[in-house]
Amino acid sequence: MTISSTEELTAATSARPLWAGRAIVLVGIAISALTLRTAVTSITPLLDPIGADLGFGAAMAGVFGMLPALMFALFGLVTPMLVHRIGLERMALVAMLMAGVGSFTRALAGDTLVLLALSALALGGMGVGNVVIPPLVKRYFHDRVGGISALYITFVQLGTVLPALVAVPLATATDWRVSIGSWTVVAVAGAVPWIAVLMMERSKASPLAQTHDHAVVGGDEAPELSVGHPEGKVWRSPVGWGMAAMFGMTSLNTYALFTWIPKILTEAGGSAELGGNMVGLFSSLGLIAALTMPVLATRVGNPYPIVLVCVVFYAAGFLGLLLAPMQHPVLWVALVGLGPSTFPLSLTLINLRTRTPAGSAALSGFSQGVGYTVACLGPLLFGLLHDATGGWAWPFAMLSCAVVVLMIGGYVACKPRMLEDSWHRAEPATAGR
Repeated sequence: MTISSTEELTAATSARPLWAGRAIVLVGIAISALTLRTAVTSITPLLDPIGADLGFGAAMAGVFGMLPALMFALFGLVTPMLVHRIGLERMALVAMLMAGVGSFTRALAGDTLVLLALSALALGGMGVGNVVIPPLVKRYFHDRVGGISALYITFVQLGTVLPALVAVPLATATDWRVSIGSWTVVAVAGAVPWIAVLMMERSKASPLAQTHDHAVVGGDEAPELSVGHPEGKVWRSPVGWGMAAMFGMTSLNTYALFTWIPKILTEAGGSAELGGNMVGLFSSLGLIAALTMPVLATRVGNPYPIVLVCVVFYAAGFLGLLLAPMQHPVLWVALVGLGPSTFPLSLTLINLRTRTPAGSAALSGFSQGVGYTVACLGPLLFGLLHDATGGWAWPFAMLSCAVVVLMIGGYVACKPRMLEDSWHRAEPATAGR
């Protein structure tokens, strides 16, 4: 599909009612988004009792802590190639099946390595889902990108907060296996709409089939995703690198702070309960950003001022946590919790800086694959710097450097231009070789 034909499709459907011919897709996107973090936050509060049961200690707990970012990075990089072969909808179904099977079977694990492997399976499915949801929004809701992006990112945040809240009470009432395995239900529920979508698309007369845009369906021509089309590589585009820097640095800060806020506060004289409550505050502020950033991003030509505001939040919060952590801990944590508002902004820009679902899939995979690869180092580097210096100045200096990279990447990513345009500008040079 060419850019012009995609624009004709957009123009023809720009005023469609939300539910017209695509209700089942909306349900699928919402439930799938709810699934995307459940395997992460359902297990982290329970690592101590699980370790006591299976016989692993703090080192292995650290491996479990790094595993989500590693799997999100790996599947972020490989998913666009799989999408090109079998299509977005089938990959969405694969994502939910991987998440469901992994979540269920890891609850039955009898030793640490099996638990680790099956957790990797569940997280791999969620990594696939991270990549395919933005282009699914682009494909079916190109007329409502801001609103649907806000919806699915809010569900991602809910899927982050809710498992963490119920993990310990549910494990206390039953055991840890029931607690981590219970989220299988959500993944299975997320698979059902995609099965229905694939069945409905076989009927060419159905409203859903008429909605369907074939830009990245397996077997269709999609030169922008072709492995043999070197100029179509996202890594050659400034948009791709700007998005990867913005996404990666946001995630690096988030993972580091999520891991180390309790330690920062307890070393300053706070209680363990305070540390836990502040992590809850830090996580819950993502809901505010999820509801506001996508809609706001669609209403301004260049959302870079939002990035600069987030940089100010980070800087003020870092200084507070470093110099006076116990004077106003709620304020400092609230500020660093608002800093990652660049996360929903990044996810929305995936669709705002691409013309086609093919471009959205490629940019989504590249930015998340590269971004999560860097992000997984955040908690580790923060801890190593603290151990080496005995204080928090150098760890916060590292996070501040990441924020500077975020600011530069945000400048590049927010500029009003399209990823596909750089590909098409490169085509004449290719043809002349």
